[in-house]
Amino acid sequence: MMETPTRPPALRPEPALGVKVAKTDAPFWVKLVSAGTGACLADVVTFPLDTTKVRLQVQGNVGGAPSKYSGIFRTIFTIFSEEGVGGLYRGLIPGLQRQLAFSTIKLGCYDDVKDMYSSLIFSEDNRPTKTPVFVRVLAGSTTGILAVAVAHPTDVVKVRMQAQFGNNLGRYANSTDAYKKIFTKEGMKGLWRGCLPNMTRNGIVNIGEVVTYDIIKDHLIHSNIMSNGTPCHLVSAFAAGFCGTVLASPVDVVKTRFMNSMPSQYKGVLHCTTVLWRELGFAGFYKGFVPALLRIGTWNVLMFLSYEQMKIIMQPDSVHRFSPQENVERAAKHILFKEKHASVK
Repeated sequence: MMETPTRPPALRPEPALGVKVAKTDAPFWVKLVSAGTGACLADVVTFPLDTTKVRLQVQGNVGGAPSKYSGIFRTIFTIFSEEGVGGLYRGLIPGLQRQLAFSTIKLGCYDDVKDMYSSLIFSEDNRPTKTPVFVRVLAGSTTGILAVAVAHPTDVVKVRMQAQFGNNLGRYANSTDAYKKIFTKEGMKGLWRGCLPNMTRNGIVNIGEVVTYDIIKDHLIHSNIMSNGTPCHLVSAFAAGFCGTVLASPVDVVKTRFMNSMPSQYKGVLHCTTVLWRELGFAGFYKGFVPALLRIGTWNVLMFLSYEQMKIIMQPDSVHRFSPQENVERAAKHILFKEKHASVK
């Protein structure tokens, strides 16, 4: 008696979203250029929100004006009506200088530092196929701290320029004038003022942003929830922005107030933190949280999307787009694997 041939399971649509792509690792220089360019593009778009965040954080601080800002949109409107568009973009030049130095290192070097730590911790025989979370965290904090060590003076000038309002208005003519005056009056110490809280902040932020983006993107792709395309990058970037803001906001407030303070105002970072807690309590550490979230969330989406697209533009050979037939075959293999796994259970 002849056996009836078993009918193969019907093909169902693959659960992953977007166009299926397979990417090889881009060259180191492509990552550096893509990271710096993507960060600068994101900074230009979101800079008014960053200025709003800084004004909300430093108002009431010695040297600033009495509290006159409240809410995101009211603050933006007040700055625009009193200072014009230039007020919203004051400090943009050192901001872009910061991104060229900072993001190039924190994001552009991340993959290579992650691979370096994996090679140091694991031998070739027992190296896991999926990079452990602790290795990613170690790589993210390393590149974040290293980036601050290089780019900190640009951050000091950016914050000082953005905080020019009230009694501080006209403090610096431009970014070059700010560099000169800070160095002349406060020396090298002034340009590196607040470096410790900034290193702490950016080590945390890089874990919240770059590491979160890497983990979520990796999970979405390997779980076949989404493909390695724009929708996946978008979701991962939003999550990275939120996590980064929640983790870094307290350190960011302390860093901003300390960097914008007069030389004799605080004895150190700990004193600045104590004063902030005594005067404003827990809520004080989350001053400007909503504009920071809007800014960092938007910034992360623009930066990561630009970063991924720049890598494709500069290294098109590193991307292989699967044909419809290849996608059908891959979907069939994925479905058969799931059904076999389910039957074993």
